[in-house]
Amino acid sequence: MATATYVPIATQTLSTSASSITFSSIPSTYTDLRLVFVGNSSAANRYLTLTFNADSGTNYSMTYLVGDGTTAASGNRTSDTSLYTNNYGGSSITIPQFITADIFSYTGSTYKTVLCTTSSDKNGSGNTDRVAGLWRSTSAITSITMQYLITGSNINAGTTATLWGI
Repeated sequence: MATATYVPIATQTLSTSASSITFSSIPSTYTDLRLVFVGNSSAANRYLTLTFNADSGTNYSMTYLVGDGTTAASGNRTSDTSLYTNNYGGSSITIPQFITADIFSYTGSTYKTVLCTTSSDKNGSGNTDRVAGLWRSTSAITSITMQYLITGSNINAGTTATLWGI
């Protein structure tokens, strides 16, 4: 069995709050990508989204499974303008979310699949989300933008995002 090698492509740590974080000029030298986000938003119950290559068309869809220790839910979304990394509890102003997004065959000529995992503690009342996403484009991914879904919700200072090549 081959061992995957993770190579850090870029890391961004916000010194002030920002409306988004973008990784651009992503090299095409890897098979897959992993995006790791640790941070929170300026308003509660916001959903972090991903947009590839600045595509804001209705080219994203997802299936999700979520739970908070008491309740579980599942469902899907189609024809969205971005890919939700979570679909349940949303963000907290003070408690960071840990989000990973594995982006498979990002330079391939087929639609791009993404597996997102979100975990939020929220002082014992946290939640976890699993999202299988699809970007309906055959273009290679050269940029990724992260932002909270609702306009005016910023990503707080101290948030760190790292893009890894695999």
